[in-house]
Amino acid sequence: MALLLGVAAVFSTLLGGLLALRWQDKLHLILGFSAGAVIGVAFFDLLPEAMELGTKGHGVSTVATIIAAGFLAYMLLNRVLLLHPHTREDDITSESAPSWLGAGSLSIHSFLDGMGIGLAFQASTAVGVVVATAVLAHDFSDGINTVGMVLRSTGERRLAFRWLLIDAVAPPLGVIATWFVSLREAELGLVLALFCGFFLYIGASDLLPESQHRHPKLITSLLTMLGALVIHVAMDVARM
Repeated sequence: MALLLGVAAVFSTLLGGLLALRWQDKLHLILGFSAGAVIGVAFFDLLPEAMELGTKGHGVSTVATIIAAGFLAYMLLNRVLLLHPHTREDDITSESAPSWLGAGSLSIHSFLDGMGIGLAFQASTAVGVVVATAVLAHDFSDGINTVGMVLRSTGERRLAFRWLLIDAVAPPLGVIATWFVSLREAELGLVLALFCGFFLYIGASDLLPESQHRHPKLITSLLTMLGALVIHVAMDVARM
């Protein structure tokens, strides 16, 4: 059952990403929604899970430190890899992070989502279903986010589709991984905390500013709020 739900996450991710590819001419709107969704995933999904699992073996301050370390590490990578940005202000690749950095983080996060499903089913079927529901709820946004990040970085539809496929197949691979390797809940919590920091930086310092660049701020801001709200509601429903 865990693997079947992991496969369902593939279709959820693909659906979101394909919609983002279809409406590429509305990239600033997609980025606005993606920014809110990424920040929503960090605050409403990763942060609570990291605190709940991480504090079973570590203090709250340790988990918070890992979140901050993730944020700062992503910032450092971003800036080190952008030592020679393009000078054309209207170039979509100007000042943009390498596509593999953001999309790769999302793909690893999706892999951990799959591991979360597998580990949850090891605890009980009920817990597994709740976790899987949460994963399916935000994997749709993950697909949009992956495509949005790559298009923002390179503007290449083919590369965006390749990363979308990688992100889509990651959850079932994560489920399969739990058949052979398992993490203690406290260690899994620290991993989630690290990615919480990554996502806070991606959303607030990368996607959000780009979505506002020379575009109407009201509609993009509303879409950012909508993206965060969608994740918030999805997490509340999943935990009912």
